[in-house]
Amino acid sequence: MAGLDMEMPSAKFMNPTAIKAGIAAKSITHSAIDNSVFRILRAMFAVGVMDEPLSAWDWGKLKKNVTSDEALASARRLSALSTVLLKNEKNVLPLPKGQKTKLALIGFAGESAVVHGGGSGRVDPSFIATPFAGISSAAGASANVRFDNGTDITTATALAKDSDYAIVFVGTLSHEGGDRVSLSLDDGCVHDSKPKHHDHQCLGNAHKQNAMIEAIAEVNSKTIVVASVPGAVLMPWSNKVSAILTNFMPGQQAGNAIADVLFGSVNPSAKLPITFPNHENETEFSPAQWPGLPDPKHPTYANYSEKLLVGYRYYDAHEIQFTTGFPFGHGLSYTTFKYHSLSVVGMTIKFTITNTGKVPGAEVAQLYLGFPASAGEPPLQLKGFQKTDPLPVGQSVIMTFTLTSRDISIWDVETHNWKSVKGTFDVKAGSSSRDIRLSSTIKF
Repeated sequence: MAGLDMEMPSAKFMNPTAIKAGIAAKSITHSAIDNSVFRILRAMFAVGVMDEPLSAWDWGKLKKNVTSDEALASARRLSALSTVLLKNEKNVLPLPKGQKTKLALIGFAGESAVVHGGGSGRVDPSFIATPFAGISSAAGASANVRFDNGTDITTATALAKDSDYAIVFVGTLSHEGGDRVSLSLDDGCVHDSKPKHHDHQCLGNAHKQNAMIEAIAEVNSKTIVVASVPGAVLMPWSNKVSAILTNFMPGQQAGNAIADVLFGSVNPSAKLPITFPNHENETEFSPAQWPGLPDPKHPTYANYSEKLLVGYRYYDAHEIQFTTGFPFGHGLSYTTFKYHSLSVVGMTIKFTITNTGKVPGAEVAQLYLGFPASAGEPPLQLKGFQKTDPLPVGQSVIMTFTLTSRDISIWDVETHNWKSVKGTFDVKAGSSSRDIRLSSTIKF
């Protein structure tokens, strides 16, 4: 009666029994039902659903493999391009190709590879290219690639100790209606001999992943961690391993894509769209802020007492340094980039990026603004980002950002509209929210 047409994913309230009872009690009218049905059917007619033969809705089609070579190539390319290189100490990556290298793959590198989320984030692939298969192919016939699922830390550590490189695959899962217990790797998986949905991806040593990484890092100085995660995780061991990558939910070409990155066929260029904290609840959210506490006097109100201090804005405002976590916008490359020649003319900001490294690569440049102090805004706000084309060694490109009036505005509660702020703004350009390379000011 309030205008809801469809209850999903279940019908706890809007089911035949409840609706008939509502009609009998005269709390639900036939006209309201007709209006809801009309709105649902109108959309279905509009997109041609009703013009399809009944065979179009055969659920058996879900089992058909309609994957094409083009789709697989796209999945592999996108997965590699979205992999973030968080750490690469002493340039341990990329790995050598075609050598008699001993590689230990530990954890979720086999059939249990984490490739997608649960619930509506789940898409059953026709097949999964596992990390073991992808890395074995990319390493070449002369390499010795061995696998341990990490169930027994003792055997996994022994394998790592007897290898030139130890690549540890870890992961967590989540889905709607099923938040992770914490941000720890050890709390994000279901340990069940009879898994439901796709939680079998997280069997094995799911609740001892941090201990496994610590143990392996102690015996192998070239330990590389690949984290397949649906969001932020804690990495208390980040200072003890040589390299860290996250490919989030990497898809069915996970193994081939991560091999492309590990061996340098693809130079990583992705950046973190979130903050990886140093410890649990580092932003000090209260129960009232999350998950929220009901206000009997105002049950429809949601009070966002954190205001604008969310994510990197909170970290900047409180000057929190990263010890084991990683900042918003962070992501490394196998090459290096120099930012220079910043100019600010009117609303247009330009600067040059030059590839100063030894291999071609692409960079995602980020533009941040700092509002005048009188505005009461967070220290920095992301106002734009641009990715370069792959730059050959020594080549430069000019990045151009054009600000809009909205970029320099804040919400005016009195006029209930956006209002431009007057004063001097800080202009910051860099490779992440904590890697600012160029600074200037602009006055409005």
